[in-house]
Amino acid sequence: MDRHAVAHVLEQIASFIDLKGGDSKFRVRAFRNAAHAVEDFEGDLEDAVASGELLKVKGIGKATFDVVRELVTEGRSSYLETLRADVPEGLVEMLRIGGLGMARIRLLHEKLGVRSIAELEAAARDGRLAKLPRFGPKSAERVLRGIAYLRRTGEQYLLYHALRQAGRLAGLIRSLPGVTSAEVAGSVRRRLELVRDIDIAVATADPGALADRLASLPTVREVIGRGDPRFAVQFHSGVPARIHTAPPHLFGHLLARATGSRAHLEALRRVASGRGLGLDEHGMTRGGTPIPCPDESALYSALGMPVIPPELREGSNEVELALEGRLPRLLERDDLLGLLHCHTSYSDGTNTVAELAAGCLAAGYRYVGVTDHSETASYAGGLTEEDLVRQHEEIDAYNRSQGDVVVLKGIEADIRADGSLDYSPEFLDRFDFVIASIHSRFEMGREAMTERMLRALDDPHTSIIGHPTGRLLLARDPYDVDIGALIERAAQRGAALEINADPHRLDLGWRHCIEARRAEVPISIGADAHSIAGLEYVELGVAMARKAGLEKQHVLNTRDVEGFLRHAQARRR
Repeated sequence: MDRHAVAHVLEQIASFIDLKGGDSKFRVRAFRNAAHAVEDFEGDLEDAVASGELLKVKGIGKATFDVVRELVTEGRSSYLETLRADVPEGLVEMLRIGGLGMARIRLLHEKLGVRSIAELEAAARDGRLAKLPRFGPKSAERVLRGIAYLRRTGEQYLLYHALRQAGRLAGLIRSLPGVTSAEVAGSVRRRLELVRDIDIAVATADPGALADRLASLPTVREVIGRGDPRFAVQFHSGVPARIHTAPPHLFGHLLARATGSRAHLEALRRVASGRGLGLDEHGMTRGGTPIPCPDESALYSALGMPVIPPELREGSNEVELALEGRLPRLLERDDLLGLLHCHTSYSDGTNTVAELAAGCLAAGYRYVGVTDHSETASYAGGLTEEDLVRQHEEIDAYNRSQGDVVVLKGIEADIRADGSLDYSPEFLDRFDFVIASIHSRFEMGREAMTERMLRALDDPHTSIIGHPTGRLLLARDPYDVDIGALIERAAQRGAALEINADPHRLDLGWRHCIEARRAEVPISIGADAHSIAGLEYVELGVAMARKAGLEKQHVLNTRDVEGFLRHAQARRR
């Protein structure tokens, strides 16, 4: 298990302990602290466990170290298994319902005997939930909406988690005897925000032996379809996987087929037919004779086109663009010169300004935009004007003493219900740039919410609209806002819209980014990082930009610091 998987298990343990209740606050905090420590750990976790060095890391104690050691060495946690036996599984599932925290779930269990989502729904409908302390009719309505949302999304997983599990699984399979290649495929490779399964394409002459080896792993619950070229793997926890196999000389065809959407594959089939080729699930043929495709370039070349980037294989117009030689040169992570949307220990982040700057320098950025929460966001340690004067003095001192990375004075200003921003216009003039975001009053009607955001765009200080739809994947629907009107006003005002790269947001979504690109609205990719570890979220933002067909020139923070500042401040003159 890598550090991300271990941290996830430690968080699960903390949640189970918290759900059990009792005198457990210290243990909950210990496992949460350990999860953060492991997530932020930059060394080799396996070596640190073997040597005992991990015990010296702040946040790791003897009990949590023992759990980490078992996870790293055996791929399981006996403590988590014991907790699962003691706590009804349905209570854990309730954590996926937006607005239900640990304390409320415990209360529901203790007072109403609720043990599952179905029982919770019944209590919300028959009035029992509304009568509980800290609830009421509106809370019952929100719970019902949350349950409905959960059912709509079904058994889906965040791309962030699926990517890591898929990468680990592909790496494991590559190390097995009889395997010549193994690559992540399917919706994970296409970088969809939510996925239902992991797909791994494997080049092997013996799929049965591969299935048997996977079935022997301690993390695997069951292998379904042993002996078939395609079989399923069910893990004790995590995303289910589908393993696709083919002999090495057909691996390129297998990988392309296991990656593309149905619409993309159908478009390829039509092109093949027009060229007198056969293309189906078994491979590519000419006059009935199989055509070897050991890699994807052989397949796409036979169809008269370059390899289409996986992110674009959704069945839109990517095949036509490829045939015409007009595929975009998609954005790369190294195209980003600036790291935007970061929180420090001044508000709800964990690192200082200097630490954040050092992390950005190590990641190859030339500038970083610090954007702590504004005063209205008191729940997140929003900053007063006095706090910001101190922060700006610290930033000025840092920039005078350090020349390798420039720290910009930004703010994530709350958009109030009437569309105005925090602070006076005179104080907003102090910032290099302003991200304007909504963090409250999510349930306004469509007309009112749209007008609220349009007014924020009209403010000349607004450089970027942060997480424009407010969605939280698998937890909260977007605001009811007219995105078309938002894009149109952003184009008129010269403001940018953000792809917030937090794994739970990925907002603006890639489909709306296509609209923004067509309207020539610049896109800003923001990490929304609350720690150094959060800087890696940018990769997800880049993935969303690539799915939208964005090139370097479409993204605001590919500009150098002078170009970025010119755009951010153009409307104040």
